[in-house]
Amino acid sequence: MSKDNKRRDSKGRILRTGEQQRQDGSYLYTYKGKDGKNHYVYSRKLEPTDKLPAGARDCKSLREKEKEILKSLNEEVAYHGGDVTVLGLTQRYVSVKSNNVRHNTLAGYKTVLNLLEKEAFGSLRIDKVKQSDTKLWLQKLQTEDKKSFSAIASIRGVLRPAFRMAVVDDLIRKNPFDWELKEVIYNDSKSGAVISQRQERLFLDFVKNDKHYCQYYEGMYILFKTGMRVSEFCGLTLSDLDMKERKIHIDKQLQRTRDGKYIIERPKTKNGERDLPMTEGVYQCFKELIHKRKKIKVESMIDGISGFLIFDKNNMPCLALHWEHYFKDALGKYNRTYKEELPPITPYTCRHTYCTNRVRDGVSPKTMQYLMGHSDIRTTLQYYTHYEYEDVEKEIRELEEKMKKAR
Repeated sequence: MSKDNKRRDSKGRILRTGEQQRQDGSYLYTYKGKDGKNHYVYSRKLEPTDKLPAGARDCKSLREKEKEILKSLNEEVAYHGGDVTVLGLTQRYVSVKSNNVRHNTLAGYKTVLNLLEKEAFGSLRIDKVKQSDTKLWLQKLQTEDKKSFSAIASIRGVLRPAFRMAVVDDLIRKNPFDWELKEVIYNDSKSGAVISQRQERLFLDFVKNDKHYCQYYEGMYILFKTGMRVSEFCGLTLSDLDMKERKIHIDKQLQRTRDGKYIIERPKTKNGERDLPMTEGVYQCFKELIHKRKKIKVESMIDGISGFLIFDKNNMPCLALHWEHYFKDALGKYNRTYKEELPPITPYTCRHTYCTNRVRDGVSPKTMQYLMGHSDIRTTLQYYTHYEYEDVEKEIRELEEKMKKAR
């Protein structure tokens, strides 16, 4: 026993409660199981970095095993012991869902969990949470913490199904998050920006004729004239372009995780896989991109896919973030050059503008749903069409003229 009265192993390391070193040098951990009885686990090493004795088979360290045991006990006791907190419930929901979601969805889960760890709401027992509690908490996030409507909608988008799971598991009778968000939280989000056809033409003409930004003209033109998601555009490879039939095949997105890993994701919706026709202008831009394509001896292979169209200075395929910067920088130079400034223009603006302009041209909603890759036509109608009085008036006048001619 050491002078500080703390138990230590043969290497002088302090042993935790339940741990002990046996005479043969191996380690033992004792714990109480759900049945109230003592249980025991053994290992030849205390920490994962310990060297194994000669001839011993590799195994998990005692503390790795302890961590797994404690996690299992905490989950079971918390979930079945009638003392489930909002945070605990959400952690369980995330653990159930996390094996089959995209990386950006996982990042959203982590954001909600981090918030609940800091908020008093996260420590409330779920059987004590009332509907008024959920409303007041989300209102507090908006009014005091200044979170946007979209951020609050994302938070509720995790908590609502988590509480629904608790209802299914018979832990609570009603879901306190079952109410319409817009009835309680002020929607301060703005619909996607749409620019006029004149503004689009001014911007593209400027980019085309600028000595520096002309290198991005083809990509920007394609985004404006196809309505593709920018991540879909970044994911295009040579094999996705049928230049003979003038057709673009979309079946993936190129993205990068928070830790910098490049990954290939499936389309955002079940209707995301689709073929888009090339207009003459789009065809010429793809033809130019293929002609200018950087020649790299060993091209990047991402999830088994190569042949991407546009590369950055490190010879990696360009990402959505690159294009966001290209648009921002080009727009900044335009607005510094001309007295008449243009509004914000992003790859997302291209998508909104494309959809709105095609609807104004008379393209049917079902065709637009297909072109945009939406699984629900309500998304096409509600979020990607921006009709104004002039559009409505024009359509009514044209209908009136047709009726006069038919008489």
